[in-house]
Amino acid sequence: MLFSLLNALTSGNGIGMELGVHFLVLVFVTGICLPIHESAHALAAHWLGDDTGKLKGRISLNPLAHLDLYGTLLMFLVGFGYAKPVPVNIRNFPAEKRKFYFALTAIAGPTSNLLLALVFLICYCGVLKYAYVNLILSSWIRVLLYFFQYAALINITLAVFNLIPVPPLDGSRVLTAVLPDKIYYKIMAYERYMVIGLFIVILLLNRLGFSPISILSGYVYDGLLKLAGLPFGLTL
Repeated sequence: MLFSLLNALTSGNGIGMELGVHFLVLVFVTGICLPIHESAHALAAHWLGDDTGKLKGRISLNPLAHLDLYGTLLMFLVGFGYAKPVPVNIRNFPAEKRKFYFALTAIAGPTSNLLLALVFLICYCGVLKYAYVNLILSSWIRVLLYFFQYAALINITLAVFNLIPVPPLDGSRVLTAVLPDKIYYKIMAYERYMVIGLFIVILLLNRLGFSPISILSGYVYDGLLKLAGLPFGLTL
């Protein structure tokens, strides 16, 4: 299987190359970027005074500490998914800053994805600059360009998806900073049903050819790509 994949990547067949790289990126993001996302939550909570996630072993790059079966399947089926939520005990935060710290802990995960996307796009621009200066566009150069592009885009999509203010996504945790406790806890009581409804809506919209997540991700991608191109003198 590995030999077939490598052959598809370097065969010069554009469709085979894209499919092969897309699969590799999904494996990479699932095994590396999702653990970084969840570790960022646990690390932020630790810095702010709550060690619950740390004591549960969630400050770790070991995928087995974070991956959720259904969330992982979604990654490979629709291109975005989720991992096991990091446990946070909001009572361990200072009372006067409790909501704010909880929101910061939630934001840490998507922020890590955006930073990873920027790193991948900087790598993309570096490879593109090298190819342009040396007039080289070999199969391996194309593989690298595809890889960094896909890796950046999927990380951006994960960030955008997780910022949707629907429980149990990170965006819902940010609501604690602006909503009264009574309203917030009423919303959280329907967490399981809301996330199922969200996936149904997303799948239906995708079938209709309209994807708000893709549209927003595209805007973020364009902005980060322009930023990543600045050190290389690239206008992208």
